[in-house]
Amino acid sequence: MKLIYVVGTCDTKQDELFYTCEAIRASGGTARLVDVGTRSEGQADVSNETVAAHHPLGSSAALGQTDRNVALEAMGDALATYLSQQSDLGGVIGLGGSGNTGMVTRAMRALPIGLPKVMVSTIASGDVSPYVGESDIFMVSPITDIAGLNRINRGILGNAAAAVTAMTARRADFGDAMQKPEIGLTQFGVTTNCVDAVRSKLSDRFECLSFHATGTGGRTLEKLVSSGLLTAVIDPTTTEIADHIVGGVLSAGERRLDAIATSGTPCVLSLGALDIVNYWAPETIPESFADRLFHMHNPEVTLMRTSAVECTEIGRWIARKLNKCNGPVLILAPMGGFSALDAPGHPFWNPEADEALVAALESTLELGANRQIKRLDCNINDLNFATMVTTALDEVLEQAGEST
Repeated sequence: MKLIYVVGTCDTKQDELFYTCEAIRASGGTARLVDVGTRSEGQADVSNETVAAHHPLGSSAALGQTDRNVALEAMGDALATYLSQQSDLGGVIGLGGSGNTGMVTRAMRALPIGLPKVMVSTIASGDVSPYVGESDIFMVSPITDIAGLNRINRGILGNAAAAVTAMTARRADFGDAMQKPEIGLTQFGVTTNCVDAVRSKLSDRFECLSFHATGTGGRTLEKLVSSGLLTAVIDPTTTEIADHIVGGVLSAGERRLDAIATSGTPCVLSLGALDIVNYWAPETIPESFADRLFHMHNPEVTLMRTSAVECTEIGRWIARKLNKCNGPVLILAPMGGFSALDAPGHPFWNPEADEALVAALESTLELGANRQIKRLDCNINDLNFATMVTTALDEVLEQAGEST
């Protein structure tokens, strides 16, 4: 039987946690109370000492610390390890204020996509992006503070308990509903024609999941990869890497490509929109870039053309990441331009900068049977490029031994 792990600080939220456990049982679920208090111990099925012992440095990393922030971060890491090792884990529900929310969601984000995660938090009505990240955490506002039970928060906690119980009971349908293998695709406005054509060619064989390459999109794609939910990745739009290298506003961070590289997931990758660095309105652009080439995408978004020097750095960065690949990866380099703006007669057309990027890739990439790069004499949005992507997908799937 899968259990619902109820997580909180039993030294300060004992009554509320007990109530949540009872509400889960009343809804037909089975609860296990986990104490993550960092200062003193409460009554729980799993003690704070047991959880803290799962930290790589031992329980003292989380317990007995004078710095509360250090303790919370360490307990969050320990909780992530503890939960990941529980074979009977069916779902997780946590409750608390900002500190507890940060600690518990830190662990939740490390759990697989699809596993039910509910966080009842006093900050749920604000900006919760740092807490949810690329995960599928349900944030619930308790309306009143979680400081004693009252008529209002009893109802909220009861609803949250019923929700996580229902989600846990139905989770088996998550995989059963898949009729076709799922692949992830990345796209941007200036690569939409490419991805639309690829999706059209593959939709009869695959469930195609598209991710908008705005930072969150790339991180979410890789979260699904690390969770084992994708058969393959088509990553034609790697523009987030340009923002990371140059300093734009839509970076996916230093870990972009890590999950793809280390998971062995078959991947077809291209250089979509690497001619672009994204900024908000013109007044947000650093003064050091005043003499650069810009294109006004809309009143809120301004695009800057990457230089040959920047493209060289981008190419080397991508190659170093892909050199760690455990699975087959095929890079398609569209020498007729990386985006709708990077084409003859369009504002970002710069074959010298594009050549610098591809040459850096070729010189840094450790080529092998499972790691190849192909130059193509077309723009990324040309129909024949989409055809080459689908052909490349079949190649990497065959190399990986995947059945389609």
